[in-house]
Amino acid sequence: MLEALTGTGLAASAGLNAYIPLVTMGLLARYTDLIDLPNGWGWLANGWTLLILALLLAIEVVADKVPVVDHVNDVVQTVVRPTAGGLAFGAGSASETVTVSDPGSFFGSHQWVPIAAGVVIALGVHGVKAASRPVVNTTTAGFGAPVASTAEDIGSVLMAVLAIVLPILVLVGLLLIVIGGFWVVRRRRQKRAKRTQLSGSGAPHSFG
Repeated sequence: MLEALTGTGLAASAGLNAYIPLVTMGLLARYTDLIDLPNGWGWLANGWTLLILALLLAIEVVADKVPVVDHVNDVVQTVVRPTAGGLAFGAGSASETVTVSDPGSFFGSHQWVPIAAGVVIALGVHGVKAASRPVVNTTTAGFGAPVASTAEDIGSVLMAVLAIVLPILVLVGLLLIVIGGFWVVRRRRQKRAKRTQLSGSGAPHSFG
């Protein structure tokens, strides 16, 4: 199951930031022995690939910290993050790491399964992130956007690294994401109920 946890952690990381898990895998594969990418995924450790991913990462890091722009970025990333999640899960679950020595035996010949799972996981995490940002922006007049974005970037990095070196801790990260999802749903319901209450209480006063 460690292969599945590795892939899940990397896909969840992509749901927060599409490029962080891909850059993390590429750098660790290129400069360390912590992960050995399988055949077909070696391009992630290519110097030009890493340069392009680093540039895209820099753009997203900046765009995600500006109110309004972050919402537009989330709309665009609705396609990018799930795609990156599929790539991250596919590459990560098939790689040899410090904790996984025989990754090929887990998924067998069904190599489409990890990619599909990565797309779904990243899309789910992206959905929580995208839904939470308007709540944060509204309650903090936009000042919370860079703080929330920085926290998400740090969480993405931690999730990606832990998925490779200590995948069992990915479960903790997933639990935090689930808790965050419940918080978002609760806050949105509270805001909706408050708007309904204000509009209802304001109607009689319009007639004196």
